[in-house]
Amino acid sequence: MTGGAERQPEALPQVTGSGDAPPVAAVPPVATTPPVAAVPPVPMAPPGSGAHKPASVPVPGSLAPAPQSLPTIDPRLAVALGRPQHGDTLPQRAGRSLRRLAAVGGQGAAEEARLAHEVRQPVGVGRVVAVTSIRGGVGKSTVAALLGRTFNHYRHDPVLTLEADGALGTLPVRMGAQTVRWSCADLARILKPRMQLTDIIGYLVPVTDGGWLLPAGQGRVGAPLDVRTYRTVTLNLQRHFAVTVVDCETLPGEVARTAMDTAHARVVVAPMTAEGIHGTRQVLDWLGQLPHSALATTVVALIAGSPDATLDAKTAAAHLREPGVPVVPIPYDRHLAQGGPIHTEMLGQNTRDAAVRLAAESLQRAVHASTR
Repeated sequence: MTGGAERQPEALPQVTGSGDAPPVAAVPPVATTPPVAAVPPVPMAPPGSGAHKPASVPVPGSLAPAPQSLPTIDPRLAVALGRPQHGDTLPQRAGRSLRRLAAVGGQGAAEEARLAHEVRQPVGVGRVVAVTSIRGGVGKSTVAALLGRTFNHYRHDPVLTLEADGALGTLPVRMGAQTVRWSCADLARILKPRMQLTDIIGYLVPVTDGGWLLPAGQGRVGAPLDVRTYRTVTLNLQRHFAVTVVDCETLPGEVARTAMDTAHARVVVAPMTAEGIHGTRQVLDWLGQLPHSALATTVVALIAGSPDATLDAKTAAAHLREPGVPVVPIPYDRHLAQGGPIHTEMLGQNTRDAAVRLAAESLQRAVHASTR
């Protein structure tokens, strides 16, 4: 997904498929903590199937049976998705190919290599990156899925993408899961401190490149995710995964505020609109008032949801940078705007580059959070 002639950036593989969380300041220094070990392959159900345990097996410690697998998209609607279109138009792709042939080495390739190195950097203990926004429908789950896919592609240790938005969130669909089964609430009831990763992954939705997904629910209207459930799940799971990307509910929801306060790094998704920029700036000012300097570990993803946006991008980014946070623009992408599962090889080149930069910026802050 990142990058002589300028090297073609690596394309990501196609997507298929209670305790209190410790504050950032309490995380031990990276240098004195053994790195998260890579996990050997474990037999599991086909990607996206969600069928990890027989339906007749009861949930441990409960008389209730295990939940049934449910499709993320109604089969009657799935046939209407159509073929995914490429994020770049044909002329854009042709022009980029010509420029690549004409280029002779340079700064672009070096920057791509630097960003890829930062995404791959070792972590001491599991790092949590929380993604939120001021309102729904601006691309929060899309950004969380892009981050999860990027970390899955570049890292060789376990990566989890966790949905903490119980309001009929779209993360499982964007991640390409065909069915979902176990939810955060289901898993919170059976998690024990002594459980190992091999005991846990059977309750997760596997992703083809080695990552895992834990949805907040099964796509039905129900009780929202509560803070106690969120803390139980993240406290017990983050030690098993090098990076956990959390797709939070929107601010000022209670779970979102808890996630933002306890994560090692934060990504605030801002839509490219005047009201979106104004509201996001208010969130940044609030983060700056938190007792452990949460603003220092925050990155803004400035996402364009329309090809016809008239707001000046440079002015918008400059306004968001004033509190001292980096801003990563994510351009309009036809493939993302199409909705449905994200096929990473169909993303526009600028979108793939932006996703790697966002992953590098957020992980760099998450790793350094324990040393301040």
